[in-house]
Amino acid sequence: MIDRESDLAAFAARSAHTRGRERPEEPPRSRSQFQRDRDRIIHSTAFRRLEYKTQVFVNHEGDLFRTRLTHSLEVAQIARSVARCLRVNEDLVEAISLAHDLGHTPFGHAGQEALNECMQPYGGFEHNLQSLRVVDVLEERYGAFDGLNLCFETREGILKHCSPDNARRLGAVGERFLLRRQAPIEAQIANLADEIAYSNHDIDDGIRSGLIESAQLEQVPLYARHRAAVLELMPLIGARRAVYETVRRMIDTLVSDLIGESERRIAAVAPAGIDDVRAAPALVAFSAPIRAEADVLKTFLLGNLYRHPEVMRMTTKAGRIVRELFAAFHGEPRLLPVEHCARLAREGPRAIADYIAGMTDRFAIREHRRLFAVGEF
Repeated sequence: MIDRESDLAAFAARSAHTRGRERPEEPPRSRSQFQRDRDRIIHSTAFRRLEYKTQVFVNHEGDLFRTRLTHSLEVAQIARSVARCLRVNEDLVEAISLAHDLGHTPFGHAGQEALNECMQPYGGFEHNLQSLRVVDVLEERYGAFDGLNLCFETREGILKHCSPDNARRLGAVGERFLLRRQAPIEAQIANLADEIAYSNHDIDDGIRSGLIESAQLEQVPLYARHRAAVLELMPLIGARRAVYETVRRMIDTLVSDLIGESERRIAAVAPAGIDDVRAAPALVAFSAPIRAEADVLKTFLLGNLYRHPEVMRMTTKAGRIVRELFAAFHGEPRLLPVEHCARLAREGPRAIADYIAGMTDRFAIREHRRLFAVGEF
């Protein structure tokens, strides 16, 4: 196998130095360990389901809005660009980016909140932990083990945040949360690439949906500044293309600033290896001015898009669907498919949460209709 990691920075993760897999396997012959992880994620059932799980808009509301799948691809593209500039492991960054939403429920955050409410007596529900559960336990593709048996570094990167109680239950992969240490550079990059991707594509989807208007975004300095530059350079540009050009330039500004500020922080700390990265403050970050502008954008989207009356109506319906599905399966376990009913006997209500979390938007709607609508069988 060609060594594609020899030119990486000293503090980058390397396949040859991975902390390994839970179940030992023969090393891959034609790819690195982290490339194997990426490939397993792409071929997983949970990854395919992301095509029909939504970000803000429910799947049936339009074909052009982002889904969890397209979002994950955008995150991976941004993260790889940053990783290349910082000379860290692109394959690990890509694997983490593609897997970070595998545990998301149908109906986005509304589904997660509803499922967490249902699971409060049983330990709660958090999509980040569920993503790890998907790759560790729930995928059923290999004869020798459950899950995808990913490398420690990939699993650790998927776990962006974790309570002390959950960290203790997770063992080594949750250890850094107890020790208050940082994740490796690759995981830090994936985390901020996620923010860049969703904040900017939610502008595009919000305007496309008609729920927000470009004029409203003039109160967001990051948007207003780049839109003004677009209109000055291209005064005859159409409205749709003006949005694309503005968002494209915003992403470029955020990515360039992230790279520049991260390079400055890395140079100041001069980490000699991953252990130095873990012991240092966060090394991947925006500069203070851009961080402030990005926060203004997030606040705008929260107030004007995520809490828009039309979105709230749909999320209220979505929450009700999830809660009623949980109550139905909990009250009458025989409504579950046979394999999930068997798991319920072993694992309790967590098996119901696994089943619901794995649903796509349209499957959850169809399952709810089948259980509750008169005349549906």
